[in-house]
Amino acid sequence: MSSIVELVTAHLTAGLGPDPQRASVTFLGVEAIDVLRFADVERGEVVIATVGCARHPMHDPSDLAPDPQRGPRAELIVRMRPSAALPGLHRSLATVAAAPSVEGLILAEDSLIDLQEPLWGGAICSAFLLTAEPELADLPLPEPAEPVRFLRAVPITANEAAWVRLKGADALREAWAEGDVDVTDPTRGGVTPA
Repeated sequence: MSSIVELVTAHLTAGLGPDPQRASVTFLGVEAIDVLRFADVERGEVVIATVGCARHPMHDPSDLAPDPQRGPRAELIVRMRPSAALPGLHRSLATVAAAPSVEGLILAEDSLIDLQEPLWGGAICSAFLLTAEPELADLPLPEPAEPVRFLRAVPITANEAAWVRLKGADALREAWAEGDVDVTDPTRGGVTPA
C-alpha cells in the first residue's frame, strides 16, 4: 500500500496540476512537512499545500492512549494571487501543519491559528482562519482510517483575528463580503471590527 504522504501528493497533483515546486520543512522531533507550490496561470493564483500533516490522526493531547488509525486527518491549502512575493509563507503554513504533532492541536473548519508574526515577509497578516476547501474532495483512506480533509488556510490580520474571537468566523466572512475583500490578494488591507 502507498504511504499516506504518497496518496496525498497524488491527490493534490490530480486536483491542482502536475510538477509542483516542493520544499521540505523540518521541526525538532517531528517528521518533515512538505510544502507543494502550484501555479494556476489560467486562474491567476498560486496554491500552496502541505503534505505530511495527515500522516497521523489528530488527537486531544490529554488522550493518554490515542488510536493510531482513527481520528481526523487534515492537510492545509493556501490560495493567493501572485501579485507580490510571499517569502516565508511556506514555513508559516508548515508550522501550522506540524502543530497537531507538536502541540496536539486539532485542525478543523473555523479554527483560528494565530502565529503572532507576519505570515510572510512584509505581510500584514499574522494568523490563519481555516475554512472548507470546496475545490478538493476528501481523500478516502483504507479502513479504519478516516479520510484526509483539505482545509483552506486564509491569511488574516490581527484585527480580523480579534473579530473572529469576538464575533465568530461567519461575522468576518460577512464583513469581507460587504467590503468586497479579496482574501487571495497578498497586498489587501484588513477589515476592522465594528
